Amino acid sequence: MAVSLHSIATLSILPRFKGLKLALEQAEAYATERKIDPSVLINARLFPDMAPLKGQVQLSSDHAKGAFYRTAGIAPPPMADEEQSFAELHARIDKTIELIGAVTPEQMNGREEEQVELKFRTGAMQFSVHDYLIGFALPNFYFHVTTAYDILRHNGLPLGKGLYMGRG
Repeated sequence: MAVSLHSIATLSILPRFKGLKLALEQAEAYATERKIDPSVLINARLFPDMAPLKGQVQLSSDHAKGAFYRTAGIAPPPMADEEQSFAELHARIDKTIELIGAVTPEQMNGREEEQVELKFRTGAMQFSVHDYLIGFALPNFYFHVTTAYDILRHNGLPLGKGLYMGRG
């Protein structure tokens, strides 16, 4: 069986994204149980120049969408980064899962050599679809999901690797 872009993206992203949602549910319960203002966790960061928890969730969402949509040759649907509560972060993850579920294997597979261009303030980057997915989208997605976990662990949540791997 040939490995497909869609299966790579799906098997890499969905379990970790669902695990992130479970981690946020645990964080919400943790805050309630310990009478911690939820905004303390939502705005927590590992270092002052890093994005807070909510930003890590938003960025992981953006990279998840990008992995599917750009690989399919479609501009990812924009989402405003306005989440301020656990409920809003859960909704963002749910919406992202819904959006990436709309991208079919037929839209993604077979486009490995097509080109993707990303534009940044500092310039543009060109990739083949294969290199974009494997070398940019997935590493960035993993980075932001892992950083979200690290923020929660740093704040005392007893999260394990199984949750990160999508095994709850």
